[in-house]
Amino acid sequence: MTTFIAEVINNLLNQNLELSELTFVLPSKRAGTFLKHELSNTLTETIFAPEIYSIEEFVENLSGLQSLSNTELLFHFYNTYLELQKQKTPDTFDTFSKWAQILLQDFNEIDRYLIPSQKIFEYLTAIQELNHWSLAEEKTEFVTNYLTFWNQLNDYYEHFTNSLIKLGYGYQGLIYRQASKQIDNYINKNSKIHIFLGFNALNTAEEKIIQQLLDAGKTQIFWDIDASFFESKIHDAGLFTRQHKTNWPYYKTHPFNWVSNHYNNRKNISCIGVSKNIGQAKYIGTILNDLTKTSPSLQQTAIVLGDENLLIPVLNSIPSTVKTLNVTMGFPLKSIPLASLFENLFQLHKSNPKKIYYKELITILSHQFIRPLFQLNGKDYSAEIIDSIKTNNLVFITPIQLEALAPAFASTLQLLFNSWNNNPTTAIKQVLKLILKIKSHLDNNKDQNILALEYTYKFNELFNELSKLNETYNYLNSIQTLHQVYKELLSTESMDFQGEPLQGLQIMGMLESRVLDFETVIISSVNEGILPAGKSNNSFIPFDVKLENNLPTYKEKDAVYTYHFYRLLQRAKNVYILYNTEADALNGGEKSRFITQLELEKKHNIIHKIASPIVPTITAPSKSVKKTVAVIEQLKRVAKKGFSPSSLTNYIRNPLDFYYDKVLKIKTFEDVEETVAANTLGTVVHNTLEDFYKPLEGGFLNSNQIKTMQQNIANMVSHHFKETYKEGDFTTGKNLIIFEIAKRYVSNFLNSELKAIEAGNTIKIVAIETDFKQIPITIPELDFPVTIGGKVDRVDEYNGITRIIDYKTGKVEQGQVEIVAWEDLNTDYKKYSKSFQVLCYAYMMNHQNQLHTPTEAGIISFKNLNNGFLKFAKKDKSGVGAKKDFSITEATIQAFENELKALILEIFNPKIDFEEKDI
Repeated sequence: MTTFIAEVINNLLNQNLELSELTFVLPSKRAGTFLKHELSNTLTETIFAPEIYSIEEFVENLSGLQSLSNTELLFHFYNTYLELQKQKTPDTFDTFSKWAQILLQDFNEIDRYLIPSQKIFEYLTAIQELNHWSLAEEKTEFVTNYLTFWNQLNDYYEHFTNSLIKLGYGYQGLIYRQASKQIDNYINKNSKIHIFLGFNALNTAEEKIIQQLLDAGKTQIFWDIDASFFESKIHDAGLFTRQHKTNWPYYKTHPFNWVSNHYNNRKNISCIGVSKNIGQAKYIGTILNDLTKTSPSLQQTAIVLGDENLLIPVLNSIPSTVKTLNVTMGFPLKSIPLASLFENLFQLHKSNPKKIYYKELITILSHQFIRPLFQLNGKDYSAEIIDSIKTNNLVFITPIQLEALAPAFASTLQLLFNSWNNNPTTAIKQVLKLILKIKSHLDNNKDQNILALEYTYKFNELFNELSKLNETYNYLNSIQTLHQVYKELLSTESMDFQGEPLQGLQIMGMLESRVLDFETVIISSVNEGILPAGKSNNSFIPFDVKLENNLPTYKEKDAVYTYHFYRLLQRAKNVYILYNTEADALNGGEKSRFITQLELEKKHNIIHKIASPIVPTITAPSKSVKKTVAVIEQLKRVAKKGFSPSSLTNYIRNPLDFYYDKVLKIKTFEDVEETVAANTLGTVVHNTLEDFYKPLEGGFLNSNQIKTMQQNIANMVSHHFKETYKEGDFTTGKNLIIFEIAKRYVSNFLNSELKAIEAGNTIKIVAIETDFKQIPITIPELDFPVTIGGKVDRVDEYNGITRIIDYKTGKVEQGQVEIVAWEDLNTDYKKYSKSFQVLCYAYMMNHQNQLHTPTEAGIISFKNLNNGFLKFAKKDKSGVGAKKDFSITEATIQAFENELKALILEIFNPKIDFEEKDI
């Protein structure tokens, strides 16, 4: 394949031109690199390299102005705004930057197309007057300010551009306008022949510059357009070249170079629909894997990303068979791991909090660049800080409290968490010190941290730039504004990939493909809204005004991308066009019109297919664990120490959870409890009632005792909240509500006790929170000790009847403490777990000879207190009309013991695995 650049060089050699005396101007720097490479391949003798410029470089040299970044332009423009604005209260820089960005884009377009600024801005002002406010008899302050803004646009433009020119600076459009004014001067002073190649859409300033150079007879221009597009009157790929040939006086007397005829050559075009962007990236990997089998070097292969956000997924999808590649775009700095750290710091400090929310704190301390700063003598102190926060339930923590948790790392904690006081200068200084601290740590092991050190260097540059802007202009008056400028700078920065720019696979964006030719091209994201971009009107200039002034609209922008797309296909032999089959309003819509156009042309045989990932049908095996000898031995140790009623019901609920808890000793992950959990509420209520009733063991309750308790409810509940909820705050929000609920539970319970006593009932407190330990269970089939233990919340005598009571802060109904058949007890956790627990307590009391008839066992549910004591009952049958036996007798205990032994035998049966149940 002969590339367009090679064709141009051969043509120039045929003209016997001295190449070293030429000045080449191309659409991009990338194209200049390929031009140098082609020159070295073509020439047989050594020469001085010709001057090679991108069009931006060439125009900047012509203008005598230096290009400024968009961020710097905003600061310069804000100077203009403050000098000219007539409002009482000017917009802050933060507010200003939101509309100024759009206005700068409009200034840029106006200048690139050499539109007289006064004409267009007066036109815009007249439209606003006519459309909105001219009929109003009395204008409000808002209307007046609105019209003042439009009236001042030209003043803003004139003052802004003049101030930039005085300083020797410019934005792209202004540089083009100034260059177009300097072209005559340049022609008079410069005798070199200029070669323009590979251009398509030109703005008015570019057209003026090139045409004047052509008229001076010192320039040649080589277009790269195929006859299929050029000779068609409707094909958008040839729109601009047709206009140039028709409108430029030069072509009345000179030939038009060149119209080629490569597009009609045979091509293998595959059009592949893939689900989602990641699917496209993975499929590109599949294509490359196949291509390396026939061409391992991939020397003439390019991946052109319609959506440049696919760069990282594509890089991760490149197969190991690809040995050399070159990425022209650079790695976005915002995608580097260190960027997330500074984003987290901005989010933390934007609100200038006096206390730090634990989640934000943990996110920062756990960051991969921060955690190593807290390591000392092989110990990770950041993990210790996080554990302390969780243990003490610190939802919000002050910097002083934080330093107390790790005094040895106070300086690092201050850099991270000391308040920025909403002061950008303080913030920048803190961040720069933090970067130096990170770098100092990385320097200890440079060989392994080369990439990380490069990250810190780039961010050090970025924050130094912020510092310079802040010192020069002093418009950054809040962390919010600083964050916005930081994001603006970050979005434009990238890290260059190191590699051989001309070897192997090439990965680039659509605009970087200009002038370049490849035999095999893979184009991704060929969807509406991406290729082409479609309608987007981020401008103060309406569509009809743009048409009136020959400014480009979305139609021209679509034609630009049509040209780039078809030019990639022009000389290619193998083309893979990928599109997303899942239409997404944010990330592109249906497949592109370019694909439909290719189909309608019927010039090439297009292979269509939909690529679906191979998703194997995987039947998730039911999780189970066999009872090995080691497992049985651990179970024996648990049995000797004593099963608790809750652990046995946990086995009934899900044997695998029992295995994790009792055999592997895996505890539930503890996190900071922002909102008081149900178990914390239960603990507070239990402990409060224990403190109230424990001193009364062995005696009968009287109303005075209850009334004394009622007076102390608030203090006692508060005391136990502090003990159980640690440093957690229960004075506001949901936690305050839960605190009040705890007081209400205790108060309602004491009220029910008081009513019972005043009604003439007698209540004797037998025992409170009795702890039974290692109650033996005799099982002949097992030759090792098995015990059970647990705490009984309360045992009392109510009118002479012994009651075994278990408190529940959740809601329990009577039906949950009733059974029909004893063998059902071990089968259904939801139905029978409450019955199982209270019978366990009865069993333990009976073994200790503390069970006296008549006895009842049951639950007091604080959410169902109106139903009183919910007694365990054995029913003779299910359904309505069943007889219920509420008494706990020897027969009851014996029947329960049989089921308890059966359950324990099942736990120790090596033939029955621990299997996960559907809960």
